[in-house]
Amino acid sequence: MRISYNWLSDYVDHGLSSTDLADSLTMAGLEVEHTKQRSLSLEGVVVGQVASVRPHPDADRLQLCDVDLGTGELEQIVCGAPNVAPHQRVPVATVGTSLVINGKTIKIRKSKIRGQISMGMICAEDELGLSEDHQGIMVLTGNSSIGEPLKDYLRREHRMTDDVTFDLAITPNRPDATCHIGVARDLAALLNVPVKLPSIPALPNETGIEKYLEVLIHCPDLCGRYTAMIVQDVTVRPSPPWLKRKLELVGVRSVNNIVDATNYVMYECGQPLHAFDYDRIRQKKIIVRESVTGETFVTLDGKQHTLTEGVVLICDGKEPVALGGIMGGENSEIDDTTTNVLIESAWFAPSRTRRSAKALGISTDASYRFERGVDTALQPWAALRTAMLIVDLGGGTVVQGILDVDPLPSPVSRIDLRISRIHKILGVQIEHPRIIQILKSLGFSPTHQKGDDIISCTVPTYRPDVNREIDLIEEIVRIYGLENIPLSKNSTPSLSVPLPRTNDQLRDLALSCLTGLGFREIYTNSLLPDDIATQFSHAVIGTDYPPVRTLNAVSTSMATLRPSLLPGMLKVMQYNIYHSQQVLRFCEFGHVFHHSRQEASFIENCSEYDALLLGVSGPIQPKNWDSTSRIADFFDVKGDVHALLDVMRLDILRLEPCYQPTELTDYHITFYSDETRVGTLAKLSGSIQRSFDLPDPVFFAEFNWTRLVLLYEGVPDITYVPVASFPAVERDLAILVDQSQPVAPMLHTLHKVGQPLLKNVDVFDVYTGERIPVDKKSIAFALRFGAGRTLRDKEVDRVMQTIVNVLSKQFNATLRS
Repeated sequence: MRISYNWLSDYVDHGLSSTDLADSLTMAGLEVEHTKQRSLSLEGVVVGQVASVRPHPDADRLQLCDVDLGTGELEQIVCGAPNVAPHQRVPVATVGTSLVINGKTIKIRKSKIRGQISMGMICAEDELGLSEDHQGIMVLTGNSSIGEPLKDYLRREHRMTDDVTFDLAITPNRPDATCHIGVARDLAALLNVPVKLPSIPALPNETGIEKYLEVLIHCPDLCGRYTAMIVQDVTVRPSPPWLKRKLELVGVRSVNNIVDATNYVMYECGQPLHAFDYDRIRQKKIIVRESVTGETFVTLDGKQHTLTEGVVLICDGKEPVALGGIMGGENSEIDDTTTNVLIESAWFAPSRTRRSAKALGISTDASYRFERGVDTALQPWAALRTAMLIVDLGGGTVVQGILDVDPLPSPVSRIDLRISRIHKILGVQIEHPRIIQILKSLGFSPTHQKGDDIISCTVPTYRPDVNREIDLIEEIVRIYGLENIPLSKNSTPSLSVPLPRTNDQLRDLALSCLTGLGFREIYTNSLLPDDIATQFSHAVIGTDYPPVRTLNAVSTSMATLRPSLLPGMLKVMQYNIYHSQQVLRFCEFGHVFHHSRQEASFIENCSEYDALLLGVSGPIQPKNWDSTSRIADFFDVKGDVHALLDVMRLDILRLEPCYQPTELTDYHITFYSDETRVGTLAKLSGSIQRSFDLPDPVFFAEFNWTRLVLLYEGVPDITYVPVASFPAVERDLAILVDQSQPVAPMLHTLHKVGQPLLKNVDVFDVYTGERIPVDKKSIAFALRFGAGRTLRDKEVDRVMQTIVNVLSKQFNATLRS
């Protein structure tokens, strides 16, 4: 929400600098996110009068102008504008003046243009920063003096551009602060000064408008009030400069005097309005109803929308002419031929407006306000204010009377506020007159009987968020000032320390391990383009579950929730490569999403869980004088994964390799707990690697962190184990197995069968070639046995024989002779 300093000053005499004003609003709960100084440097630009105009002797499109600048002599200026003529008062940038034109600073110098001396420049509006008009030079129409600074003329004409704008972060519970008067009301309460509201005539009692229009509301719960006025015989034309400037400062483009009047009043008082061409309203009826599925409607921006059921429609006697609370229609807009204007000032249900706007993908200044809840009593005032403004800007006459259809009148709400409760909550004694003054300045109409502890307050209709006693106390303290509430000197710190959640505890443990292994943690966006999300949808879960798409996407590049952390990490790797970083070792924790009925979360048919991703590419380490660098391979990442699982005490996972390429991987290993898949370790496919411009192979491991946490059994008790007092027994075992047989299942079996004497197993050789059958390979294991005593050879022999038998039975292994 953007507020203008000068515009705000029209309603409250605050006397604050822009910096102090921003601080005051922020401390009162209206946070100023950004402040922008808006001023033009017009030093050296003066009012001149064109004395004569003659053709340039050497250029058909240029003219020589003799200009009086009030110095007693005429200055020759070369000008190419088609509209320059004698006797015009024009802005002239004199020699030495600096102008900012199209973002570039240009200094005006004495120059020769096609052989003719030019002593300055006659300026167009866009060259002065006053508008975007460049069709000709600016001709001054008001009261001006030759030679006076242009700034003085602009001030008299209310076109001076110096101002400051504030971008306010308006919370959803403060609909009253979405306008200048609402902000002025808070500022006036802070400074204890009155608010200056615009003066308009009393609401008319005549009822002549009924013969011009009939209003029927078929959904009173969605349109609680509809107010209409008619202005006849208006002239549609450009708005005056003062109005254009005010709207421009708050980010609104000027359209014409009628549309600009509705926008001005909306930014003034917070009530959205709409102007229809009355002559295009067929049967002179306004019917408010809900849409049915499949209806189509073309809005003011020329876009056709297919409606779902329940959108509030403003219709004439034949068809819809506006989306209630959102946007008007192309079939009833104001244009240059309009002579009669119908002004709409209504109240629409916030929840339905929000739902309809999101479903249609439309966000407007009107829907922004209706979604928060506008004042239910403001509609007649705003309609009359707009009608009077239209008459001032475009002439015409107002049809007597206001058509005010109010099927759901707002009840008067009263709240009793205990003075003792204020003191108990805030811990400070606020003077009774100050409490009354704050409440009165905010519009709560407090009444209090002397000696009574109760202040009875009437809640104004523009504050739908205030409905409890504590809400009133919050209003008092934000105006009184949180900085005026002293800190208690007797507070007792809590002696209890909350226990960390298992998830947080384990995450810290994992991050500590990964940081020690050289990984850098990253954070990436949870929204992806739809095609990327679809491509990576089964990177971890190994299924074809579709990704979760958003209903109201911010943009096509942020349309779908990520099903995997991998695409975000690949973009980070790409960025680092583009910036000459070769050693890429990243990890990320984050939420991922996909459609699933088996793992549905609190949203039906959607699964959301935590994931952990490790990614490695490029050299293992930078080049060094005493070592050569090598490119990371699959086993480097596999070692990192095993180190992480060891830290987490997760040695119960089963590995299942797959050598067949997929859309995402050239090969991969899947981690299982029983039959539940918990993660993947893989080499990224070469085609995807090249699509991200990554020069070296990419290896990644992605885990369902939520499942890993469920497997975590906590840190085991740390016990001291003395150094073995008895010698270990080492044996080697070489076996022949099929070429396709993975080693991991055999290692798992060896550990299981060799218990309790077998302490460690390592693979020290894999061999194929001479004396080995073509379809076989030789694998050699180093086994270490131990116990709290001296082992006998017969004991170790029995275990070795058992191991050989099991390997032979389960893996068709034979001893290598």
